Amino acid sequence: MAPQDNLLDSLLTEEEAELAKVAQRCLVKALDHSRARKIRIIDESGDGDAPVLEVPPKALRLFAEMLGAMSQRQPISVIPQKHEVSTQDAAAFLNVSRPFVIKQIETGKLKCRKVGRHRRVEFEELVRFQKSMRQDSEAALQALADQAQDLKLGY
Repeated sequence: MAPQDNLLDSLLTEEEAELAKVAQRCLVKALDHSRARKIRIIDESGDGDAPVLEVPPKALRLFAEMLGAMSQRQPISVIPQKHEVSTQDAAAFLNVSRPFVIKQIETGKLKCRKVGRHRRVEFEELVRFQKSMRQDSEAALQALADQAQDLKLGY
């Protein structure tokens, strides 16, 4: 089965998306009114043996963000910060070619480490590089818009 088939199977139904939206709103409302360092989630079903779950608010905020994406039926991935990816995976994430990624590594714009003959890029570094690429693109677009204004091209 192709990876995209799994992705399509994981999309929520309309009812599940609505449940996620309601849960997100409740969670955000509880977090907005709390200055606690931890929040308890209690099972009120009457089962005396149910454990009390203490969750840090930062984790609950992350959970609320995930519920928000789920309510919009967007696929979600959770990746550890120190997770390393291959140059092929890095290229797929950045939506560029593998040779472009290799060139960025060789010029020092994208950091990696070598494992034998293979290059591995930390996911955190990949996100940093993506932000840098986006900022460079926005700056170039702004420069073009400024130039168009200077030349009175009507933009």
